Amino acid sequence: MKLGCFACAFFGCLAFVVVMPTPAPGQTGSSPSLAAPSGAALTDIVECGEGYTSHELYDMKIALLEVVRGEEAWKRIREASATNKPAPSGSEYLLARIRFEYKARELPGLCVHPLLPEQFTAYSSSGEEYAPVSLISPKPELRKDLKSGESFEGWVVFMVSQQDKAPLMSYAAGTGGAVQHGGNKWFALR
Repeated sequence: MKLGCFACAFFGCLAFVVVMPTPAPGQTGSSPSLAAPSGAALTDIVECGEGYTSHELYDMKIALLEVVRGEEAWKRIREASATNKPAPSGSEYLLARIRFEYKARELPGLCVHPLLPEQFTAYSSSGEEYAPVSLISPKPELRKDLKSGESFEGWVVFMVSQQDKAPLMSYAAGTGGAVQHGGNKWFALR
């Protein structure tokens, strides 16, 4: 009897392990644990429109092109403006260069998407949100009203702990007033 119970428990656990879903390759960037690496491009659909008017669908593509942190990031921030202050002790600046593409799925495609640095948020590797940074960014800053068919590259500035070797970045279109179909997009800031 004891052997039969052991066998049932063993095969029950085995069935649980086999049935557990594994993340599909298409889910990269869909959560902090599946954050996309630098260089990867993530796609999604954003909905644009006001009030009860017909909302249009747009394809977007976001790519994290480059990550610069520490002394090199501070050098670039200092060059952007002499009024920028150094990061406090234990923290350092991190720059993320991002390319954003925006294209209407159908006509007329007249909605403009406000691309804003505030749509991007840094998180610690343990999941805590870093406070936004208020300073003059290196040029070009990631700020532009995009029309269908346009793309734009620019910098976003974050301040992270020097001890955090694996910070994350999240993008949320809702900050600019759009509706994002696939949820926030996540990148590893390394």
